[in-house]
This record gives sequence, structure tokens and C-alpha cells, in this order.
Amino acid sequence: MLKINSKAPSFILPSTTNNKYSLKDSIGKYVVLYFYPKDDTPGCTIETNDFNKLLSKFKKLDCEVYGISKDNLKSHNKFRDKYKIKFDLLADEEIKVLKKYKVWGMKKFMGREFMGIIRSTYLIDKKGKIVKIWDNVKVKNHAEEVLKTLKNFVDK
Repeated sequence: MLKINSKAPSFILPSTTNNKYSLKDSIGKYVVLYFYPKDDTPGCTIETNDFNKLLSKFKKLDCEVYGISKDNLKSHNKFRDKYKIKFDLLADEEIKVLKKYKVWGMKKFMGREFMGIIRSTYLIDKKGKIVKIWDNVKVKNHAEEVLKTLKNFVDK
């Protein structure tokens, strides 16, 4: 696991705006990076829709939100269009960023083990430092909790 107050690992990934997104582009703003297993699956859809509903509140606090999975851009675009997602989804098909952020690991589901994305969220401050980490996220009310935590940092 990465540590709080350490520098967030930098990366560049393809984004649903048909650009490459670099974490460096967000210096000067807060950033929420949430890592999720798969587009258009029940938990991932709830989590993404919750962040989407709260997006204007995140933006008011000078915070950008990005969802990252190993799905390709075609899958991301379909997911984004289906649910009218207003923020970028980033494609990490080579699982390089997932490994940098320590969210790629052994999972168990219905009695079998496999490698996959451990649902996690990182809150990064305006200088690019990790200020909060949620690992093994439960999707219910997660986006609300992230927003509340962000407000505490902004109000300091």
C-alpha cells in the first residue's frame, strides 16, 4: 500500500476525452482517483453514478474526479455514454498504473482466486501528495464519504 503524505505516483493514460491524461495536469487542484474492477457491472456502476451525481460539489471544491480500470477506451466510452458520466475514465490496459498504486492483487470470488483490481480510492492534494486512501471500498455511500473528507481538507 502506498503511504499517506507520500507523493502520488505520476502516470499518463488514455482518457475518454480522446486525450492522454497526466496526473501532472492536475497540479494545483485536488484529485480523486478511484480504481474499479469493470465497466457496467453492478458495484462499479453504483460507484461511478454516485461520483457523477456529486461531481458539481467536487468541482466547487477545486477537485477533479477520474475513474481508472483496465477496460479499454471503447468499453469506457460505452459505459460513459450509457450513464451520461461527466468526468473522464482512464484506460490502464497494461495494468502499469494499477500496479504503481498497489491496487492490482489476488482476489477471491465464488471459491476461486484470480488477479484483479482491488477497489480503492486515492485523494491527492494540490501539490500531488496522497492525503487519504480507501482500500477494499464498499460502494454504498463511498462517494459521499470521499466528498466529506475532501471538505475537511479544503476547510483547514
